Amino acid sequence: MHTVWKGSISFGLVNIPVKMFTATEDKDIRFKYIHKECHTPVKYKKTCPACNKDVLPDDIVKGYEYEPGKFVILTDEDFESIETKGEKTVEILDFVKLEEIDPIYFDKTYFLAPQETGGKAYTLLREALSGKDRIAVAKITIRERESLAVIRVFNNVIVLETIFYPDEVRDYKQVPGVPENLQTTKAELDMAVQLIENLTAQFNPDKYIDTYRERLVERINAKVEGKEVVVKRDAEKDNVVSLMEALKQSIQMSKGTKKVAKDNSTQKAGMTEETEKAEKTEKTQKTEKTEKVDNKAESDKKESADDKPKKKVRKTKETVKS
Repeated sequence: MHTVWKGSISFGLVNIPVKMFTATEDKDIRFKYIHKECHTPVKYKKTCPACNKDVLPDDIVKGYEYEPGKFVILTDEDFESIETKGEKTVEILDFVKLEEIDPIYFDKTYFLAPQETGGKAYTLLREALSGKDRIAVAKITIRERESLAVIRVFNNVIVLETIFYPDEVRDYKQVPGVPENLQTTKAELDMAVQLIENLTAQFNPDKYIDTYRERLVERINAKVEGKEVVVKRDAEKDNVVSLMEALKQSIQMSKGTKKVAKDNSTQKAGMTEETEKAEKTEKTQKTEKTEKVDNKAESDKKESADDKPKKKVRKTKETVKS
């Protein structure tokens, strides 16, 4: 992993030297804009529409638009004059319950590892947080931006998750079209609850797959190999108008899915027993087949033995007669 930040966690009078690594990665497939005629990647130039000429990087400055069409320019000196405390420090402010922070606040996750001299202090904080329902709220400056963050333990690693400030989360009351006074029947609610219970399972992240990305990769590979791409049409779904009917059908489907999963589990658990039975049956059949062959061989041998004396007696009689 590539280190993206180095600093220390300030924990009371304790400083824990740490290195930070990005915990997640974006696996979206990136595309380039290509010129249709010659298949060359398109380049974009920075131009000034007022001067009608290209602009070099040294001629570009940062400006804030405080009114439409009006800007105030900020120089490097302006940014340097703004004091940023704890630029290389994760300053723990409070300890709170994890359940008190809604997931809407979480932004990006980072792994924290101790530097050469911070192993013992790192272990101390990790053990203190492990098994507790408390997480640390802290501040950190990353790339000249001060962020609010939380520190917790994930498996055996301390993680830091940047979170949004309250004014960065939009007010839910601004969401248009949210129903407030619509009434539902008890039967509808009971069926909805039953459907949720049927679909409830233990969280296993490995079973969730980005099927769109998989199909896209398959199509790209097919085009690279020069194969013909065939698009499979999905079957048309029946239009279920009634909410109750939709709930009923959903419950039946969820029962079938759960039954299949249970049958697969039972089948997997009983594979050893079935295998043993099959091996035993096969062994018995082989034994019976061997016994039949031996009996037939013994019978043929006996018949051959009976035939030989008869031929000898017949020959003797013919000799006496002559």
